[in-house]
Amino acid sequence: MIENIKFSTILFLDVETVPLVYKYADLDENIRKLWDTKFRYQQAESYETQYQKAGIYAEFAKVICISVGFFNDKTFRIKSFFGSDEKQLLQEFSALLNEHFNQKEHLLCAHNGKEFDFPFLCRRLLINGLKLPKILNIAGKKPWEINHLDTMELWKFGDYKNYTSLNLLANIFNIPTPKDDIDGSDVARVYWENNDIQRIATYCQKDVITVAQLLLRFKGEGLIDEKNIIYT
Repeated sequence: MIENIKFSTILFLDVETVPLVYKYADLDENIRKLWDTKFRYQQAESYETQYQKAGIYAEFAKVICISVGFFNDKTFRIKSFFGSDEKQLLQEFSALLNEHFNQKEHLLCAHNGKEFDFPFLCRRLLINGLKLPKILNIAGKKPWEINHLDTMELWKFGDYKNYTSLNLLANIFNIPTPKDDIDGSDVARVYWENNDIQRIATYCQKDVITVAQLLLRFKGEGLIDEKNIIYT
């Protein structure tokens, strides 16, 4: 499949999310009850411990950064939408998709995107009262009509029980690691305790570059030279 894909038609992306409130104890009483109800059958951990994973649940978390990258001639251009105003950054991201990635040949690509990034974005767009961009709106589409690529899914080769991290794939394919500063488990702390969203955006951009590099490896092509990466 990927042999026939033009890399110029792909928008690579990565999303960073954080819980709507940092600590379980800070939850509104009604929301706390709903959280407890959601996890009432998972008693191996306390509700407080489970809440450390709240950032992966769109009902209890928000998007703070979306980084995207695309090939333009011999360069790879990176852009990030980030900040504490989730609705604004989602509007800006949607405008990019609606204006520049809205054709039949266009594709979105992320690592574990089909399980996390794409559905999380759709849910938070709707929660914020925003319309889904055409390329994210998969309702009623047949599987082959959905223009989403997932590097983790490509690596599975049909083995649906397998999970392989981006960091591991980067290592075995000799791609510079994106986890040389922080990783996903640090994002909430860096956001809520350090208020350093620029650091998170930098980490998110590294993931986008790594996803693009990985797809190039899958296709048997050379990596992007660092001098050809342009940050906008």
